[in-house]
Amino acid sequence: MAKDKAPCRGKSQYLGGQRILPEPISGTTDIVQLIDNLDAYNGGRLRSACQLLRDRYSQDDVTVGLSLAGALTPAGLGPAAIIPLMNHGFVDWITATGANMYHDMHFAFDLPMHRGSHHVDDADLRDKGVTRIYDILFDYEDVLMETDRRLRRILIRPEFQKEMGTRECYYHLGKILSEHEQKNGIGQVSILAAAYRNGIPVFTSSPGDSTIGMNVAGLELLAEAKGLQDRFRLKINPSLDVNDSTAIILNAKKYEHGKTGVILIGGGSPKNFMLQTEPQIQEVLMIPEVGQDYDINVTDARPDTGGLSGAPPSEAASWGKIDPTKLEETVTAYLDVTVALPLMAAYCLQTTRPKKLKRLYDRGPELHDKLMKSYLENNKEVEALTRLIGKLSSRG
Repeated sequence: MAKDKAPCRGKSQYLGGQRILPEPISGTTDIVQLIDNLDAYNGGRLRSACQLLRDRYSQDDVTVGLSLAGALTPAGLGPAAIIPLMNHGFVDWITATGANMYHDMHFAFDLPMHRGSHHVDDADLRDKGVTRIYDILFDYEDVLMETDRRLRRILIRPEFQKEMGTRECYYHLGKILSEHEQKNGIGQVSILAAAYRNGIPVFTSSPGDSTIGMNVAGLELLAEAKGLQDRFRLKINPSLDVNDSTAIILNAKKYEHGKTGVILIGGGSPKNFMLQTEPQIQEVLMIPEVGQDYDINVTDARPDTGGLSGAPPSEAASWGKIDPTKLEETVTAYLDVTVALPLMAAYCLQTTRPKKLKRLYDRGPELHDKLMKSYLENNKEVEALTRLIGKLSSRG
């Protein structure tokens, strides 16, 4: 039996969009005029994303998360676009690959990366001590190895000698990088430094999958070999990050009666980690919720291969990640993020006023307590799980 078709709209509704008759681009056309003049295809989607930032994300009661996947910091998108958005109040929390945060440190340490070409002999680059990220070139010894040396000396400082999530680890790193920026007068070039100054929590869902995690592992191995496990005690616990990121969304929606929006730059693990906060609330903690209110995806991944990177907001709604009643206020633009993000940042800065910083990192303990309170009040399995955990503990 054939399924009933969705009810058709009236003819006037189908033809209710603005007429396609753009103004000619001239020598005086600015970024805002250019983007507002884009009519169709992914140009139209870029326009919709920018206007959603202007109309919805600009509201003071909207908590905005930014996810970063792909080699974005080596391309200079930190100082060019991301830090300006952070300072403008349009980023309240971040998830990023550890690699992005590692390469972010090169900028704070004033270690140069160079424009180059992807038409090169990589065996010759290796022989000459040059490392390549597509068309970005940098010195293996003076940039990569030097960053590692400085990072290791940072990680053995007293403030790192405890179990923590990436949120706290990045806070301590950001403080040091911010001091380095200011001492050397190099300007605001590090995302982690800007996050520290603005109280923006930063998370990495797979901390072992980066040179930061590799250096932590190397120091653990050294401490074990030398019998110094009681001195080097840094342990990265991803579960802390799961709860701390989830607490941000719950607080915004339940306790502050506001809205949440995500800006998903690329896909991968950062995108999933940002969106899984809603299933964590609804599915695992069993707290009533409906999903993110606004969603902007910028990706070059296709949806038909089944990967998370290309999954559209409509699919996310089936998981409870996106409010299914708000799908009209989501946008997916299939664009190279190195083109789209600078244009989005410029449009946002030119069409909106700065938002007051929410400084969510500073409120970490408060948000954690609210999450725990809601969990204990709503999860019907709490008592049963408590008894089982108690039995496990007594057997130990």
